[in-house]
Amino acid sequence: MTSVVVVGDAGLDVVARHSGPIVHGGDSRAKVTIEPGGAGANTAVWLAACGATPTLVARVGADSAGRQVHAELTAAGVRCAFAVDTEAATCCVVVLVDDTGQRTMLPDRGANARFSPGDLDPGLLAGVRHLHLSGYVLLDASSRPAGLAVLRAAREAGLTTSVDPQSAALIYDGFLDDIAGVDLLLPNTEELVALTGSPEPASAVELLDVVGAVALTSGADGASWVDREGVLSAPALDVECVDSTGAGDAFDAGLLAAWLSGASRAESLAGGVRAAASAVSHVGAQPVARAQPSMT
Repeated sequence: MTSVVVVGDAGLDVVARHSGPIVHGGDSRAKVTIEPGGAGANTAVWLAACGATPTLVARVGADSAGRQVHAELTAAGVRCAFAVDTEAATCCVVVLVDDTGQRTMLPDRGANARFSPGDLDPGLLAGVRHLHLSGYVLLDASSRPAGLAVLRAAREAGLTTSVDPQSAALIYDGFLDDIAGVDLLLPNTEELVALTGSPEPASAVELLDVVGAVALTSGADGASWVDREGVLSAPALDVECVDSTGAGDAFDAGLLAAWLSGASRAESLAGGVRAAASAVSHVGAQPVARAQPSMT
């Protein structure tokens, strides 16, 4: 099986599915559940569901939430390489999900924001095929040095690399300089606009001077692979969107699992689209037994 190191956030999501608009200053009834989350953790669990062997590198608090996250990820087939923070709490994200399944997030990265180069085990990349970096590590100045350090170490070790920008609003000047040389960039449409000024998949061509290829998610419009061979697009699957949380993280995993196994561009896109469709079909950002897709 393909060995992948994922560097990114791990935590808990408080998912509130509300009906109708939020009443400012009043009460809005909702169905509330607590789900495992964190962009890095989401991708790692979906990679395991897709047949890869993932290790997740993150920082959690010395609290019950951190212990719960570790236990649930381990049970899902993810090896956890966690630093434990005795001062900051484990990441927690409040996720508001409306009637259409679209989510609004209120994140507190907690201990993840204190992720540092010292949290990286020198032997972390030994025997590993690929490094995937969740962009939140780069988007916070406090954790950015660790993200840059692990990208540099991966290049020196000869690994292939991928980065998901994660948040259009937080992309900073110099982001492209920091990811120069990455094999695969995995933005959504909003992040593509932040990077190129255009929502059109063809605009990703201008990023190819920085990265090897771009795999773009466009929600209901499907996904596209952009490289020197041109633009290849795939439609989204027709499924009911219950909760869009983590759909991009699932896409990353489905695509990477296929691509790293030697699949074509079209097959890799199909793997990502299938995983994303499975993710939006149930509440929570990570796969459950009844929702895991077949990636064979």
